[in-house]
Amino acid sequence: MELEIYQVDSFTNKIFKGNPAGVCITQESLDTELMLSISREMAVSETAFLSLQDMNLRWFTPETEVKLCGHGTLAVAHVLKAQGKLSTGDKVTFQTLSGELKVKVLHDSYELDLPSPKMAFDTALSDKKRMALGLSEHQIVSVCDFETKQLVEVIDENVIVNLNPDFSSLLSESGRGIVVTSQSTSQDYDIISRYFAPWVGVNEDPVTGSAHCALSAYWFEKLNASKLTAYQASSRGGYLDLEYLDNGRVKIKGQAVTSLKGTLFA
Repeated sequence: MELEIYQVDSFTNKIFKGNPAGVCITQESLDTELMLSISREMAVSETAFLSLQDMNLRWFTPETEVKLCGHGTLAVAHVLKAQGKLSTGDKVTFQTLSGELKVKVLHDSYELDLPSPKMAFDTALSDKKRMALGLSEHQIVSVCDFETKQLVEVIDENVIVNLNPDFSSLLSESGRGIVVTSQSTSQDYDIISRYFAPWVGVNEDPVTGSAHCALSAYWFEKLNASKLTAYQASSRGGYLDLEYLDNGRVKIKGQAVTSLKGTLFA
């Protein structure tokens, strides 16, 4: 079987920046085990698979299927535009494990309509996780839980930039993902974050759309600001425009660039 495969750098307009996603678009859905094998071969944080027959969209890390992947969704829309299946102004709806996800194609970017998770505020981070992240108690402002993940606000952006987690220690604790965030002093963006998910085979995700759904909800509650600009401070880095909606959903706007196109012999 020959499959057309792409790699797209999402939430950036520069190659080798943002978050790389594998993209495989087929007429009919592929077997689950094949999708997982392809994801392992691509070896990026997520590979997205779209079946045109029913517009079913699925995402896999090299280890498991995930329920929601923002940068993979953006990457699929970008490839559909490159293939001539979408044009500026078009909207596309994907069927996913997180329900219907809509993407609008803008002139030089894409606008994703994603669900916002329910936030459990004022929860706790275990001492083992705190120490594995390299945080002291006084650096933590607050902790929230969402889905099976955690959000940790810290005192300033310098703490985030200098984080060097012990991933083996994190894996000794149960978890799914941790996003660490703070307000920013930069004129270019309002909030900053990093996201760690060694439990699904992604030690640090470069730019995480799904985490920004939680970040939008958190900072909306704290700052009473429905629109924010965000930067994820991984080594690759990426930028997102966020809008928290009254219906509990989040609009995330970002750019993308194709870095690779080829044929996979499966």
